[in-house]
Amino acid sequence: MKGVELVKLFGRRRTWVALLLLNLLPTVVAGTLAWTGIAPQPGSGPAFLSAVLADGSLFAIAALAIVLPLFLPIAISVVAGEAVAGEAQAGTLRYLLIRPVGRTRLLLRKLGAVVAFVLVAVLSVAGVGYVVGRLLLGRAPASGTLISLSGSTLTPADIAWRTAVAIAYVTVSMLGVAAMALFLSTLTDSPQAASLGAMAFLIGSSLLLTVDAARPLQPFLPTRYWLSFVDLYRDPVLWSNIERGVALQLVYLGVLLTAAWANFVTRDVTS
Repeated sequence: MKGVELVKLFGRRRTWVALLLLNLLPTVVAGTLAWTGIAPQPGSGPAFLSAVLADGSLFAIAALAIVLPLFLPIAISVVAGEAVAGEAQAGTLRYLLIRPVGRTRLLLRKLGAVVAFVLVAVLSVAGVGYVVGRLLLGRAPASGTLISLSGSTLTPADIAWRTAVAIAYVTVSMLGVAAMALFLSTLTDSPQAASLGAMAFLIGSSLLLTVDAARPLQPFLPTRYWLSFVDLYRDPVLWSNIERGVALQLVYLGVLLTAAWANFVTRDVTS
């Protein structure tokens, strides 16, 4: 059944359209930078966008910073929100449960397909960003080093492992989004409602981060540490916010997936 879920997900045209659109915006941004040669000033715009003209390979992480605040969570919310609610809306959920497959196992298969999409989405954006950056933007300096955000130099090996950790960090952050949408997907027969509910929660979290009165809540908001991967490119690395971000997402994952399981195994399925 695991293979069936993956084939079902990646056999849909809309899945590939979503991945295409995810990679379209960073590609357009890279083309614009290559054409104009004008990058935003350091400290403004998405992370590392001011440095990609000097080293196009950094556009891999800049591309993730471009899609992370909105487009990547939307794509993941749509896919995860449809995992269970889509079957209910189509009237196929009860037929799946008639088979000799427990509800827990079915939910795990759905979760596995969603996790696979998250991995493909994040890795595709980073991979396409790297290729586009190398083709359209600047090459690394002749010395093979790069100036870190702290002013020191980073070797290609330093950049490589930091970028790998940054990609893993973004993946963990997006798994929290997937868990929220999957939980809502077990509460409703409408995949649109599940997806919009997850996005409303995340947008509300982002808005609260800008409100001073919500300062006591901000360390616990799911979007609080999304962009903390920038600290990986300081020297030395500032791990505090990265560690907090991972811990917070693990808590959300544990709570939301447990809630999704508890609701799904006790739910009366009539569609």
